[in-house]
Amino acid sequence: MAPTILVEQQDGLLTLTLNRPDKRNALDTGMYQALTAALQQASQDESVHVVLLQGQATCFTAGNDLADFMGKTTLEADDPILQFLHAFADFPKPVIAAVAGPAVGIGTTLLLHCDLVYLADNARLQLPFVELGLVPEFASSLLLPRAIGHLKASELLLLAEVMDASEALRLGLANRVVAADELLGLARETGLRLAAKPPKALQKSKALLKQELRQAVHFVIDMEARAFSQALQGEEAQSRIARKLGRRD
Repeated sequence: MAPTILVEQQDGLLTLTLNRPDKRNALDTGMYQALTAALQQASQDESVHVVLLQGQATCFTAGNDLADFMGKTTLEADDPILQFLHAFADFPKPVIAAVAGPAVGIGTTLLLHCDLVYLADNARLQLPFVELGLVPEFASSLLLPRAIGHLKASELLLLAEVMDASEALRLGLANRVVAADELLGLARETGLRLAAKPPKALQKSKALLKQELRQAVHFVIDMEARAFSQALQGEEAQSRIARKLGRRD
């Protein structure tokens, strides 16, 4: 069986590719563990200057694997999901995201923690938490209003409507939109350019950019996780997720 996270390193650029296309790259426990391990290793590896996170030219991620998720009763500090969220939020080196096709749930909220975001023109971003009887995660209740304003953030989080690439660019959630067949090449080229710059200056500059909200982000991640756990155990989420899984089956 092929690994669900592909890891490749070249010239200071570490590329992490979500590789579960038959499930639209839905993230399960094993993928979270693999991503966290790769980030932890990369943070200590001086030969890694930049990380690129990508899927394929037709799919970034459909979000959490709901079947895997339904087996959880709570999100404790040692849960692989929470470990990933904190590792990604605290990662000291620049992170680039290359997003094509669906970017659902965490596929959108993780973009708020990236340093450069490139979208394919077929990208579709969605935050369906309320639709599933759940609540925002990954500090999106903090970061999204700051990025795009309270009213627009409320619209995206409460109505759970799909946002296309041009709208994401207009709102400032992406640096650039390109054709799907150009996306991965552009992201890789940019990653290599960034990786060629002085690494200590890169890391210090990222730290300065993130410094104001660093503590708040980790606090809100944990606060949201507690609310998410409570919602996950509730009747609304249980029935909505079961219904969605039933339709999919």
